[in-house]
Amino acid sequence: MADSSAGLEKAPLGISAEEAKPPARSRSFSMASLTLGRARSALSVLSVFTLLSVLLFSAISSAKLHKFNKFANADRQQYLIGVGKADITGPVVEINFAGYANLDQTGSGLRQRLYSRAFIIADANNPNDRFVYLVLDTQSGDTAMRNGLLDGLKALGSEYSVYGQNNIALTGTHSHSGPGAWFNYLLPQITSLGWDKQSYQAIVNGAVLSVQRAHENLQEGYLDVGSTDISDGAINRSLWAYLNNPDEERAQYNAETDITMTLLRFQRASDGKNIGVLSWFPVHGTSMLGNNTHASGDNKGVAAWLLESAMADDPNAAEGFVAGFSQANVGDTTPNVLGAWCDDGSGQQCSLENSTCADGKSQSCHGRGPEFQALDLGVKSCHEMGRRQFAGAQSIYNSIDSSGTPVTGSSVKSFHFFQDMRYFNFTLPDGTKAQTCPAALGYSFAAGTSDWPGAFDFTQGESGNPDNPFWGVVGGLLKAPGPQQVACQQPKPILLDVGEVSTPYAWTPNIVDVQMLRVGQLVIIISPSEATTMSGRRWKAAVAKEAATFLDESPIVVLGGPANSYAHYCATPEEYDIQRYEGASTLYGRNELNAYINLTVSNMHYLLPNSTATPSQGTLPPDNRNSMISFITGVVQDSSPLGKNFGSVLVQPHPTYSIGDIVNVTFQAANPRNNLRQEQTFAAIEQQGSDGSWTQVRDDSDWFLVYTWRRTNFILGQSEVDITWETYGNAQPGTYRVKYYGDSKPLIGSISSFTGTSNSFRLS
Repeated sequence: MADSSAGLEKAPLGISAEEAKPPARSRSFSMASLTLGRARSALSVLSVFTLLSVLLFSAISSAKLHKFNKFANADRQQYLIGVGKADITGPVVEINFAGYANLDQTGSGLRQRLYSRAFIIADANNPNDRFVYLVLDTQSGDTAMRNGLLDGLKALGSEYSVYGQNNIALTGTHSHSGPGAWFNYLLPQITSLGWDKQSYQAIVNGAVLSVQRAHENLQEGYLDVGSTDISDGAINRSLWAYLNNPDEERAQYNAETDITMTLLRFQRASDGKNIGVLSWFPVHGTSMLGNNTHASGDNKGVAAWLLESAMADDPNAAEGFVAGFSQANVGDTTPNVLGAWCDDGSGQQCSLENSTCADGKSQSCHGRGPEFQALDLGVKSCHEMGRRQFAGAQSIYNSIDSSGTPVTGSSVKSFHFFQDMRYFNFTLPDGTKAQTCPAALGYSFAAGTSDWPGAFDFTQGESGNPDNPFWGVVGGLLKAPGPQQVACQQPKPILLDVGEVSTPYAWTPNIVDVQMLRVGQLVIIISPSEATTMSGRRWKAAVAKEAATFLDESPIVVLGGPANSYAHYCATPEEYDIQRYEGASTLYGRNELNAYINLTVSNMHYLLPNSTATPSQGTLPPDNRNSMISFITGVVQDSSPLGKNFGSVLVQPHPTYSIGDIVNVTFQAANPRNNLRQEQTFAAIEQQGSDGSWTQVRDDSDWFLVYTWRRTNFILGQSEVDITWETYGNAQPGTYRVKYYGDSKPLIGSISSFTGTSNSFRLS
């Protein structure tokens, strides 16, 4: 609904300038004082009259405008909409992070809490036709996670039976800085030493709660789509592979990554306030580097935090505004927009072909974010890349009433089924027969990327025989691929034939989720794989072409993922031939993208406005939750040194600081795995009011308040916590103190909570 005050700036006041002049006075009143007194009296009466006229006109105009907006909204398509947000922060210490597969990247603290954001859209006339799109601050969606979400919603009762396989899309922002050990398959569990139930359950519980909250605030409302270009939001980290796509195809686009952000606004009908936005933009969650050990949502987590914070002061935004920054065709994108450089002292950029340096290896090749010179493990670069996405989303939000497109068409449709990709046969549009393969990873998979290179002597672009035959022997120890698999995966040289190994349980998915959602003319592809830039473009173009055959409006197509079950990458056939990291990580062979397009487009009849059918789910993927191996030990005990209680301040803040300084306070601590404090906080900043009372003004969801935990005595279970406030970010002058919230576990007995409070300090 338009702001009713906007029209007053252009509307007349209801009285002319001539009418506003004082009336002529009788010349019989000759005394100056009497004349002056009468003039003042007349002006006073006139002022009151003028004020009443203005107020009356304003009321009439407001009523007319309200009536106009009601008629305008009556022409808009109405849906049932709901948004919800919940904490999914898991164990932020002693658990390996998911994303980089770096054994040394084990959590030591928290920079920013992690969240699940849920968006529900339902047909107002047929509420059972609905879907829920979740955006989690995780590396990806996952089969075990999805099963847990389905189980959790079922446990809430019959009211939640409207949610199931067909209409739940579980996507991850692809942050590489969150606790791992929750994957359904063995391969990504290796670096985390297996499965951790606490890490898994933290995500599931938060995801369920976010859907529950979105469901509970479901209400009538409107949807609008807007877009903008963010030209400095990412670059292509595998340009050499991208350039292998046809020249005429690349010439259709203005950049080497998709630079367009698409945003969907959720506006409630009752008062016209906006309750949330859901956006899609492709950029890897690798701003925080592979040696960072503080949990965060990476650049998309920053963007969401910035926009939600800004909306707290927006009169057009409802309380509890939720901002989802979903991933898109992210595969070959990077936030390290200054390019890949050799950190070997040469001052040279890495080679275009295989991202190596003068020694022929990739270990010293690293991408540089916009603030790489800060040498802070990517913190300032991450904030800046998040700010750019925030600025793009805010720009769309601010202009969507004038430049956006209303979502129209009452129907809300979705479909989902499982497809086994092992030797799946299908026909290409030109009539050619094609086939996919059991999952396998090539040699360049082990090389990593310039966002974080792999170990040993692997390099990207190994599409022929591997340079080092030793690794052929190592890969063969797992399982040597047979002739059929070798031929199917050509030209990929197979390092790990993971799709044909199921001991002790499946290493990677062979069975993938095929899913699409539609509301009005907005069509959403749900991808289990990280589609590269050109893969996403081809996929969206094919879907748009098919959607145009049954939609009255021009289709708007977006792609979200990695979702539901992490299936690594999806490169174009031409990129696959180059066998850089993305091609080597395209699990199901050269025809994977074409198979995904075939599986989605051929089933879009389920999205027809009058469709009531749903597909058979097919062969279900393995549920490994009760089969998991884990070498992760739990917390045995916490203790504190003699004379020190839990929460004791070991290092107090200075009495005074200037804005821009870093405030650091150290406390006697306990292991944060004892209580994840979801929907709460480990750390806080309190400000003193004029009456001497203290009010919490920062918690550990704030990007600039950092919680760092470390063991000081492993045997006795002693530890310390640093709480660091980076005041250069968003601090204001005042008197403050630092609070620490912890929970200790005795060797015998139950866990108990405690707090620690620092001395006060002045910030100016």
